[in-house]
Amino acid sequence: MRLLLTSAGVKNASIRNALLDLLGKPIEESTALCIPTAQYGHPHLGPGVKPWEFISGHEPGTPMVELGWKSMGVLELTALPSIDEEKWVPLVRETDALLVAGGDALYLYHWMRESGFVDLLPSLDETVWVGLSAGSMVMTPRIGEDFVGWKSPSGSDETLGLVDFSICPHLAPDGMPGNSMAEAEAWAATIDGPAYAMDDETAISVVDGKVEVVSEGQWRLLSA
Repeated sequence: MRLLLTSAGVKNASIRNALLDLLGKPIEESTALCIPTAQYGHPHLGPGVKPWEFISGHEPGTPMVELGWKSMGVLELTALPSIDEEKWVPLVRETDALLVAGGDALYLYHWMRESGFVDLLPSLDETVWVGLSAGSMVMTPRIGEDFVGWKSPSGSDETLGLVDFSICPHLAPDGMPGNSMAEAEAWAATIDGPAYAMDDETAISVVDGKVEVVSEGQWRLLSA
């Protein structure tokens, strides 16, 4: 699987070009499924308006669905356990990109496992995973206690660990909405291993283990 781990979607030309490189073809020739699941578990989002905004492409601050895809569908992970696999597994396998909403990373991770979706990941070699905030963090080994909202049944802050670094998204100047550098440094001190703090103009591309930061903004690689 090819990863484009963003803080706030495809916010600028550099991130868009990185997406095109991963797809290997224009967006308008690429199919996509959006995954809103993480929003339901977040204490400030939940069901209702926010999932609709994501699915319908009415989130101008976090461009994902509205980029001009050839086709767009919805993959709701909480529904998959009640649906026969032949109804959704082939659909996932043939889709070019998975657009994964922000929200609660642990809730997303839980339903990736409960639905059986996580078992598909090793076979999706050409699929592009485009994560938004929690949709990016779920690919890391841990999110850190600072980002725990929904409580996992295991009590852990561990996530998929498909990359070997953690992410603090929404880095912002002091006094602005988001996470300050001081808060990011304090968070990183609780994380074993490398950790990136990145603002909303930044993304991380990962292909075959090669990590590349794509940014028109601010980011830092922090060590525990």
